Amino acid sequence: MTGRLNNAQPYALGLFRIVVGLLFACHGAASLFGVLGGAHGGGTVSAGTWPGWYAAVIQLVGGGLVMIGLGTRAAAFISSGSMAYAYFKVHQPEALWPLQNSGEASAMFCWAFLLLVFTGSGAFGLDRLLSSRSRNEEGKQSRQEPAAASV
Repeated sequence: MTGRLNNAQPYALGLFRIVVGLLFACHGAASLFGVLGGAHGGGTVSAGTWPGWYAAVIQLVGGGLVMIGLGTRAAAFISSGSMAYAYFKVHQPEALWPLQNSGEASAMFCWAFLLLVFTGSGAFGLDRLLSSRSRNEEGKQSRQEPAAASV
């Protein structure tokens, strides 16, 4: 049983990454474009306002990159940091526990992205596809015979 679960780990991690990235990108799209109910129950965040607009851009771009698995570790690191900031600056001053201060989403996104920093993209990601292509190209170059010097 453990062997089968271990073999499925990259695929489960890839699906986890896709879902977390999609949900995070949806938060950014709601704040920036007013879709899916908009920011704070309707509307959009004014362009350039601190920290809301910048957080929404990080959510949209970071979530999109994590979702497709491109630059996953870097995008997840920045996204995790933005959610840590959101939790400690916005939610935690209201109450100690996330359940009391409405910070559950910030805390969960923070830890989910931090996990992806250490695990990488898993299966189905562009990171994996691009790294396998570059390894194949390096292998082809190293197998070539050196050209004989012409006299």
